[in-house]
Amino acid sequence: MSLRSSSGNPVTGKPVGGTADRRLVPRRRKNFLGPQPLGLLFSAPYVIYILAVLAFPLGYAVYISFHDFFFTAPQVTVDRPFVGFDNYITVLSDPAVQRSFLNIGVFLIINVPLTVGLSLLLANALNRVTRLKTFFRLSYYVPYVTASVAVVGVWLFLFQGNGLLNTLLGPLAPSPSWLVNSWLAMPTVALYVTWKQLGFFILLYLAALQNIPDELYESAAVDGGNKWVQFWNITVPGVRPASVLVTLLATITGANLFTEPYLLTGGGGPDGASASPVFIMYQRGILQGNPDVAAALGVVLVIGVLLIALIQKRLVGGKED
Repeated sequence: MSLRSSSGNPVTGKPVGGTADRRLVPRRRKNFLGPQPLGLLFSAPYVIYILAVLAFPLGYAVYISFHDFFFTAPQVTVDRPFVGFDNYITVLSDPAVQRSFLNIGVFLIINVPLTVGLSLLLANALNRVTRLKTFFRLSYYVPYVTASVAVVGVWLFLFQGNGLLNTLLGPLAPSPSWLVNSWLAMPTVALYVTWKQLGFFILLYLAALQNIPDELYESAAVDGGNKWVQFWNITVPGVRPASVLVTLLATITGANLFTEPYLLTGGGGPDGASASPVFIMYQRGILQGNPDVAAALGVVLVIGVLLIALIQKRLVGGKED
């Protein structure tokens, strides 16, 4: 009689993988840190930074917006009662706040399309340059890394009443001048911000262009496609993820506009024509001592930016498979 069974151990005849064999296999303990705990260790400093610098202030701002909050001396305890949506009603009914959102809407309508279009066109041109490539790329990037205070002086020289631009335009120069004209102040700020930040977005598109295979352009050229056909049918779809990123970053940067109108127009002038929501937050929270109203305005601004970013992602990014 054979000791081998059809599906068992040749010596014992017991099924392989039975209770006795399972006892020999060490059980793996589940690690609550995940399969790669070392990765969490390396990412911990950035996570702590996000929680301390972004998440906690945002959560605290939401708390302030629902209370009658005001600044006090250190270690002074005062009652800050819950007021519900009173601060939000105050914000939404404030004419200065309403105008600031209108101003930032004008800014975004001018700045975002110009940023996306010019960045892509210039990046595509720079990508084809063979000589002095580093010089041209650095020339576009220098304004981005230059301090705004230094660059603003140049723009004030160009756009003030007796500046270089008005001198060149002569009788065609606007009156009042660019930065003191209620209709032209915010468009002028939008042009300045577009010019200053263009170098950063050009670099993003240059990185995206490296991922487009040259064989696609060669095939299009063989089929008779000119440069415009190649750009529209190969380059634009090929850099769509970068376009989504550029659009979102330009929108977020524009929604948080503060330094440029503060320096160029003397604090949102003329008569609030270039005031941004962040500038109104600074006025209400710091200058006027109403941090609860400023916090409510900040929460409304965050929600508005998120909604705009979602719509832009749908429009620019298209449908995802």
